[in-house]
Amino acid sequence: MNKTLIQLFAVALLSAFISVFMYRQVEGPRRVFWNDSDNGDVRYAGLVDKLFSARSTSAFFSAAPTNFTTAAEVSTPAVVNIRALIESDGGIWERATLTGSSGSGVIMSPDGFIVTNHHVVENSEEIKVTLADKRVYKAEVVGSDPSTDIALLRIAEDDLPFMVFGNSDSVRVGEWVLAVGNPFNLESTVTAGIVSAKGRNINILGGATSIESFIQTDAAVNPGNSGGALVNTFGELIGINTAIITESGSYEGYSFAVPSNLVQKVLRDLREFGEVHRAFLGVNIEDLDSEMAREIGLPNADGVRVTRVNTNGAAADAGMQPGDVILSLNKAPVRRTPELQEHVGRFRPGDRIAVEYWRHGIRRRTDILLKDKNNSTSSILRASGTELSQALGIELRELSREEKNRMRIKGAMIASVRKGSVVYETNMAPGFIVTSVNGNRVSSMAEVIECIRGAYNHVVLDGYYEGEPDLYSYRFRKGVGK
Repeated sequence: MNKTLIQLFAVALLSAFISVFMYRQVEGPRRVFWNDSDNGDVRYAGLVDKLFSARSTSAFFSAAPTNFTTAAEVSTPAVVNIRALIESDGGIWERATLTGSSGSGVIMSPDGFIVTNHHVVENSEEIKVTLADKRVYKAEVVGSDPSTDIALLRIAEDDLPFMVFGNSDSVRVGEWVLAVGNPFNLESTVTAGIVSAKGRNINILGGATSIESFIQTDAAVNPGNSGGALVNTFGELIGINTAIITESGSYEGYSFAVPSNLVQKVLRDLREFGEVHRAFLGVNIEDLDSEMAREIGLPNADGVRVTRVNTNGAAADAGMQPGDVILSLNKAPVRRTPELQEHVGRFRPGDRIAVEYWRHGIRRRTDILLKDKNNSTSSILRASGTELSQALGIELRELSREEKNRMRIKGAMIASVRKGSVVYETNMAPGFIVTSVNGNRVSSMAEVIECIRGAYNHVVLDGYYEGEPDLYSYRFRKGVGK
């Protein structure tokens, strides 16, 4: 009896081993795969997957690997150390002394334009920039904007490594990012984290016209990182690191960056005009809450409610009313006040934007011609020379502060000449800098336009082309041309 039981047990055990062995030969080892299809689910792969082997998959045995080395290699050469020297008043009995503050900056073009924070270079007497390869330069301030805490510098050098802008609108919460800068004067420091939130307002800039729509991350940012780069894993610039929330004075888990799309607009203005040309809707606004949304029939609380419409403002001209809820600008959803301020902040007076809003249970649309804080579009009309474009075929723009300093000249630049126009027949080329009209010296676009408008018939424009010492003179008659 015992012998029979032992034989049966042995046969059963052998059968089990054979079954497991045969199953393993067919099934194969289990591995976790990351599916590159749209649903991105994580699952087990086995025999079924072999039937669909054409689907692109990448195997791994734990969490998805993330490689930051390429982004670090691309970004670190373009991030610089900035030291701003500030003269402090020593009082009656003491001599004035120079104190220094340090920060970071990002090279944005090979010819030496560098972006940093306004607060890094504010009130500075002298600015020194140290590149990643240890070269040191003196920098000049091209322009600075306290309302966004962005400043543009320039150093006299060419063929510099520079960073490419990424699209901050496409950044997603949870996405990996790198902070590159010089905290505590530690050169070329790279830290990693994720995007914790977008459109964050922390009330740090102050001022009625300030724009705070920060990208919040948990990448370590400390004193000295201000003005440095926030980059995605492709090495593209998606923000300028600006602030931290801390009680100790050092990093405590929350850092904030100005979005790159807003930075680009500010830099274009500073480079072209030496100042920022801000556009306004001409409304007072507040965030929408769930109770308000329910009362007016909206499915959720995404939107910005208009509480006041300024007389003669852009929104008033378009017929908007208090109580309207702005839902999108140029088809981009607007969920909170900071998002709306950031989107409008990317435009200049004279630009048009498409606004979608909610009124009396109906989704409506309108186009709004943006204005400046004085309810005028004239700054852009002067900058583009619209009046002269129609009459003479030319467009004017102001000289930037950097151009004035570099060429030691005052006036206005001819931005374009329309083919077949009266000025085109004189062989004037774009880039000509008008310094006098009919013998009257001019130092701005407004003066050029005023002098041409006041001329009876004949107009003589004198001026220079950059890099050429000779004075050029162009003569034509108003109102003559094709």
